[in-house]
Amino acid sequence: MTYHHIDPADLPETEDYPCDRRGISDAAELLALHAATYEMAPGEQLPRTYHYHQQREELFYVVSGPVHVETPEGEFVVERGEVFVAEPESPHRAFNPADADSSARVLGVGAPKSDPGLPYEPDE
Repeated sequence: MTYHHIDPADLPETEDYPCDRRGISDAAELLALHAATYEMAPGEQLPRTYHYHQQREELFYVVSGPVHVETPEGEFVVERGEVFVAEPESPHRAFNPADADSSARVLGVGAPKSDPGLPYEPDE
């Protein structure tokens, strides 16, 4: 049996990311599940781009917030303690508005791990 007890604050920040991202998947050697924590200062977004996944189901648990999620159907406001789920083929972009009073923190998980985000262009 193998177990991992991880404090995300001890993990390095992911380079070239628009917010403070700490990757749990690699630290825990997860094969099928993507997991990371994100902290977004006002004006920062969680993903690198407005995107969707072909197969991955994604779940964002808001630790502190609120967090806003842009979708083609409109903008969702996800409060602390709430969950936002994006099914495959569902474009989304989570962000903390520039006029927010404080940072927002999110635990993001998704599977399969190996399904990269594909850019979504709302005008196309």
